[in-house]
Amino acid sequence: MSATPPAYLFGRTVEISPIDAVKRHSTGRYEMLIESIYVPAQMRIECRFRAPSNLLVMYDDGIRCDGETSIDHLARSKLRNLANKLTFVPANRAFNEWHEPRTAMRFSYLYLDLRRFDGSGHETTINIPRTFFDDSVVWDTATKLRDVVTNGRADKSYVAALTNVLAHELLRSGKEMSQHSSVSRGGLATWQMRAVTRHIEEHLHERTPLVTLAKLVRLSPSHFCRAFRRSFGIPPHEYHIRRRVEKAKTLLAEREASVTGVGFALGYSHTSSFSVAFRKITGQTPVEFRRDFT
Repeated sequence: MSATPPAYLFGRTVEISPIDAVKRHSTGRYEMLIESIYVPAQMRIECRFRAPSNLLVMYDDGIRCDGETSIDHLARSKLRNLANKLTFVPANRAFNEWHEPRTAMRFSYLYLDLRRFDGSGHETTINIPRTFFDDSVVWDTATKLRDVVTNGRADKSYVAALTNVLAHELLRSGKEMSQHSSVSRGGLATWQMRAVTRHIEEHLHERTPLVTLAKLVRLSPSHFCRAFRRSFGIPPHEYHIRRRVEKAKTLLAEREASVTGVGFALGYSHTSSFSVAFRKITGQTPVEFRRDFT
């Protein structure tokens, strides 16, 4: 990687009008461009974008009185409270939105070329558009990437590792969304899915009994297990393991963390059991996965 982002990233940023209505700060490093946007309350703006790069929008704060967000081939959204939401725009998709903010809005644009970040060495594109989704794993990795690029306190290999992990997580998140939409009938209600996934995220390093998860959503264990599988496409135990592995990918990007330490942090008492679980999901051992980042 060079220290300067490719020219098309600078030439194809989100068009905001009126441009003098916002405060806009851009940082370009490590073949990447990140922009921080501040929009005052009661100031209507319009945003447009289509480019060869992927765009990830991180909405830190903001409630709009009115507005609409759309991506090609995706239903329009009029969501009002945008705080802590994510929007992903695949390369060459048209993205349009307008806001009439009730409160001041803060959001970031991450312009990313994710095609080369594939652990098998094959070119992979991430082509599932999403508006205003919640994913704490994607959010945490994107926040870390935004911070290290903005501060300029990391070397290019670390930034490449984080970007690679973010690509894996966006692929995983998009696939899970597709599974949810195709198997949701007869599954868990939205509040139940949130309660269960939140509990699993907060207890990744622990063994969570099926009965504990079932009580959270006021179902019998057998009913919960059937409903969970309909909603997520996999049983609760496998979902837990997959979430552990996704978290492990992020931790493995931290070069100072040992493979053994990562396994222990996620509840594996033996490195061998951690390696078996990781390889079953990714097709690589933790050591092989980390080697792709060096």
